[in-house]
Amino acid sequence: MVAENTTKNLSITLRVWRQAGPKAPGRFVDYQSKDLNPNMSFLEMLDVVNDELTLKGEEPIAFAHDCREGICGTCSCTINGKPHGPGHGVATCQVYLRAFRDGDVVTVEPFRAAAFPIVKDLITDRSAFDKIQQAGGFITARTGSAPDANALPVPKGDADRAMDAAACIGCGACVAACKNASAMLFVAAKVSHLGLLPQGQAERDRRVLAMVSTMDAMGFGNCTNQYECSAACPKLISHDFIARMNADYLKASWRSVFKPEPASSAGGAG
Repeated sequence: MVAENTTKNLSITLRVWRQAGPKAPGRFVDYQSKDLNPNMSFLEMLDVVNDELTLKGEEPIAFAHDCREGICGTCSCTINGKPHGPGHGVATCQVYLRAFRDGDVVTVEPFRAAAFPIVKDLITDRSAFDKIQQAGGFITARTGSAPDANALPVPKGDADRAMDAAACIGCGACVAACKNASAMLFVAAKVSHLGLLPQGQAERDRRVLAMVSTMDAMGFGNCTNQYECSAACPKLISHDFIARMNADYLKASWRSVFKPEPASSAGGAG
């Protein structure tokens, strides 16, 4: 384990993937960044580099960010070959320069996956996740105002597992870490957190079938159970949810074969 530097300022060489657009050729470009406070976040460091580039009249590095609190998943980058960079259970915005050493060369690139096309520099289009969510990540039950906490009993184990799955921020680190660019951990989390709760039972079969089908249609790869996904997840979502989703998918597929045809609404001849 490398000891973190929390006192001495440091200088690093930032090797950044630059690509003007989806169809433009890309390349790595080196930037020297000096006298950096080790308590500065990785995104703050990118802000400093961009200020310097702007003053020189050069194009700043395009990167996505929003909350900067590890909640939104927007900041997704690959740092030194690892989605979200050094650390465990953190997003890119929660990486601090104290995790690096003076003189380090730090390589930064976008998440690499066919389903996540590059928009510009470090920004990728992850709307494929939105399409999967829209396919079934919802409930149709009218919940109304917040009910009393004990009005609808939920076993504590189910409630805890549902909350664990719901922690997914949809950043895409699981896809970027997987050698097959599989989205199974993301889909499993979205399927499971609703499938574990009473309110999500009405659409349970339809949800898992629709979301898995959409995942395949978006071009994500297959899961081969290497578990890089859960290792890279900033919310430490367990790969056990993948097994749970697979079981739900098999059951839903079996039931769909024997599901009766809906009654015809056409009136018979009088």
